[in-house]
Amino acid sequence: MVRSTSAEPDVRTRRRLIAASLVGSIGDGIYVPLTMLFVHSLTGLSLTSIGAGLTVAGLCALAFMPVAGVLIDRFSGRRVLIGVLALRAAGFAAYPLADSYPAFLAIALVVAVGMWASSPSQHALIGEIAQGAERDRLLAWDRSLRNAGMGFGSLAAAGMLAWNGSAGFVGAAVVLATVFAIAAVLVSRIPAVHGGAGQPEGTRGGYRQVLADRPYLLITTANFLIAFGYTAQAIALPIFLTRDIGIPNALAGVVFALNTALVAALGVPVARLTLRGRRTRTAALGAFVFALSFAAFAALPHLFSGADAVVAVLAVAVLYTAGELVHSAPSQGLSVQAAPDHLRGRYLATYQLSWSVCRTIAPVLLGFLLDAGRWHLWTVLALMVLTGAAILLHAERVLPAHVVSNTREATTTAQEVMT
Repeated sequence: MVRSTSAEPDVRTRRRLIAASLVGSIGDGIYVPLTMLFVHSLTGLSLTSIGAGLTVAGLCALAFMPVAGVLIDRFSGRRVLIGVLALRAAGFAAYPLADSYPAFLAIALVVAVGMWASSPSQHALIGEIAQGAERDRLLAWDRSLRNAGMGFGSLAAAGMLAWNGSAGFVGAAVVLATVFAIAAVLVSRIPAVHGGAGQPEGTRGGYRQVLADRPYLLITTANFLIAFGYTAQAIALPIFLTRDIGIPNALAGVVFALNTALVAALGVPVARLTLRGRRTRTAALGAFVFALSFAAFAALPHLFSGADAVVAVLAVAVLYTAGELVHSAPSQGLSVQAAPDHLRGRYLATYQLSWSVCRTIAPVLLGFLLDAGRWHLWTVLALMVLTGAAILLHAERVLPAHVVSNTREATTTAQEVMT
């Protein structure tokens, strides 16, 4: 069997991958803040029916994730990512034509499938074109640029809201379709890696092998628990800051902007440092810092008020971001490094479910905890992420050594970057 074993993709391959990631994340940044208003303006449907339709589409898209894993293993992450981006482009181009509820549901399903399948296919592509520490570095670039793109896209979305009538939303649909089409073209220009995927004879174990892989299920379970720490920022934190601490709505938005800017600016340098340690322990450390920030949030209403509260909130937001920076790169590295080449798609689709299921149930759970009281949310979140950290430390005992640590390659890569 002939396969590429290069751990260093060429410069053009890196640039195209990074450009595609940035362009696609700009599209996400435009769509996510505008979702309800976007669909309401283009279709004229009620917000209740739109919300129900988007929920149904999201749940159906979750059911498609195992199929996405099979397709990645059969055709490669590169090909599936091209298809997924093209699917999203087609979906957004069709939104202005949705003149009935069934048509809206069909388009919403197409967009949701494309959104959920993007991450495992993107990570599978990175796994195909790079190995070892270089994989970690590309994953860090991917996450950092996605935060930058999301921030830029959110600003663009705010500008589109300033347009009169539905013109801004029609323009957003055109921009979104164009953005994802460009991203698909950029990925299509990345050279195919032969022998990494697309070998059905090597995938006989299928999902039975994934479900029998106890170490991988451990890191997936840990990620599911820690993922609630990530979702809290967008779903629960703004309500907590405005209702329980009493800071203005505009300043609550500053916290999100601060987090986005720090992750975009520091994601790659911090990831370079985390390459020197064991992925399991570094990811667990990030979860521990998350827990410290949650404890601090729980204490804020009792300790600060007025202008002092604003300063304290920003300080805790920096601590929270530090946890995200330390946790994200090694945890993503674990998910890709622990996946065997011939079943990478199925493994990453399973790992992606830990994110997807979390994001699906988080609004209900976090909303319940917010209603329970000012400290309940942060206490439960701290316990969840600490449990995830403990699972990661336990998984270190059963994971292969090359998955847990890649010190030699990491040091080499860091030295090359510095020079």
